[in-house]
Amino acid sequence: MKYIKDLKEGDRVFDIYLCKHKQSAVTKNGKAYDNVILQDKTGTIDAKIWDPNSAGIAEFDSLDYIEVYGDVNSFQGSLQISVKRVRLCQEGEYDPADYLPVSAKNIDDMYKELLGFIGRVENQYLRKLLETFFVEDEAFMKAFRSSSAAKTVHHGFVGGLLEHTLSVTRLCEYYCAAYPLLKKDLLITAAICHDIGKTRELSSFPDNDYTDEGQLIGHIVIGVEMLDEAIRTIPDFPVRLANELKHCIIAHHGELEYGSPKKPALAEAVALNLADNADAKMQTLTEIFKGKTGTDWLGFNRLFDSNLRRTSGA
Repeated sequence: MKYIKDLKEGDRVFDIYLCKHKQSAVTKNGKAYDNVILQDKTGTIDAKIWDPNSAGIAEFDSLDYIEVYGDVNSFQGSLQISVKRVRLCQEGEYDPADYLPVSAKNIDDMYKELLGFIGRVENQYLRKLLETFFVEDEAFMKAFRSSSAAKTVHHGFVGGLLEHTLSVTRLCEYYCAAYPLLKKDLLITAAICHDIGKTRELSSFPDNDYTDEGQLIGHIVIGVEMLDEAIRTIPDFPVRLANELKHCIIAHHGELEYGSPKKPALAEAVALNLADNADAKMQTLTEIFKGKTGTDWLGFNRLFDSNLRRTSGA
């Protein structure tokens, strides 16, 4: 099998891929075609079926495994496949593990490092709260280790939530060393817990889509509800500390228009927002430039509100 990350312009493909998404569309001339996103564990690639009603194109839907025959070409700086034939595959023809995008980093090693941060939290209430989720709750631990951090924008792969959380926690540890006014135990706990609601906001792979709870409530509110429920099980948990922690979670998107019910009012909430935003944007750039060569401009990007290109090698 030739993985998506290894494809290049001019290649001819004849392999099995997961259809992550399928949508019918119409050209400017009124001709029907299908937009398809193909996926394997190394990433995704856009594909076009220009003649969906031809005899060589079998019926299939999103999340089906399909054998694709077609040519790889380039369009506006990105690779895509022009599909000639499609065959719907049956169970046993493929290994699902080959089609789930997975963090390039070792999940066990990342989780061990995260547990190290938890072990260094000195405040007994915050450490107990963290242990309630990350040491004692087997179902949560399994979901957290396998969840993505987002549907499409950044860290959209198995282990993505863990990788993002660990990166944010590392940044927050640096902030604590650089800015002594920050309460380290509070900030580290907030960093580790800031996206726990995503374990319920997003469904598991291969779907990795918003759940009904995620659509209606969102991960920020879900996360605060999860924290509040756990805090109630810890005797004498200080009310003020609980409110400060919940504020950091509520405010970690930074702005009301970005989904936070409150803007940051504590130094730790400001630091968490900066760390979360920095890691999300740098990972997004990493994924945008992945597989791109040269310094051609890639076009306007809504997240960055700018045209983007790679830095030259000079």
